[in-house]
Amino acid sequence: MGKIIAIANQKGGVGKTTTAINLAASFAALEYKTLLVDADPQANSTSGLGFDPKQIENSVYECMVHNLDPTDLIIATNVKHLDLLPSHIDLVGAEVEMVSLENREFRMKEVLGKIKDKYDFILLDCSPSLGLITANSLVASDSIIIPVQCEYFALEGLGKLFYTVQLIQKGYNPELEIEGVLLTMYDMRMRLCNQVVEDVRNHCQELTFETIIPRNVRISESPSFGLPVIAHDAESKGAISYLNLAQEILERNGMVVTK
Repeated sequence: MGKIIAIANQKGGVGKTTTAINLAASFAALEYKTLLVDADPQANSTSGLGFDPKQIENSVYECMVHNLDPTDLIIATNVKHLDLLPSHIDLVGAEVEMVSLENREFRMKEVLGKIKDKYDFILLDCSPSLGLITANSLVASDSIIIPVQCEYFALEGLGKLFYTVQLIQKGYNPELEIEGVLLTMYDMRMRLCNQVVEDVRNHCQELTFETIIPRNVRISESPSFGLPVIAHDAESKGAISYLNLAQEILERNGMVVTK
């Protein structure tokens, strides 16, 4: 039975999609069969793995709204053990179309329920909002990773996101847990970054991952090659950091770190 992890933050530009792509690839590199679900209408996870969203005929949108079988739409990526359930711009319309659907909050859960047993991990790249698609992702997930950029407004909005998680827990998914808060875009040379790390760790305490994702050129440029950073430059600080994060999550879940 695979573990489903949503990667979410209503703030944009915090490294959410970057984390989704590279954490998924890191699990795959450790030989865990992994599926990345692009649940963001911007389709950046789809393009970041080398696929043109404009060429995607059917996506997670059709699965949620028109009940297409996700097994038929999953794409194998260039990374061994890593598959993708892609997105395209039509996912924007899902917010409106799903309003009138029965069990609208459970559509993603129904989709992933058909394929959960085929993977060790399923990661959901959520849109930078707290709308119906993100709510669906949280209802479907076992846990949530919250990326937080090491910047001045790092803690802004975290309270609202924690509150949303509590609402989902109370109303739809009592099993949902916070996997961890992930500090991203860290620059050790900047005093502000170090202050943010201290503030977030004080505020979130044991919820904060030990692993911190640094600012790294290889991380930034790898999407332009349609590759996760581990496939672009496996020895870069960015690749090593995401591998460390994958291992930390495996350890937190009592799983073998390497197979």
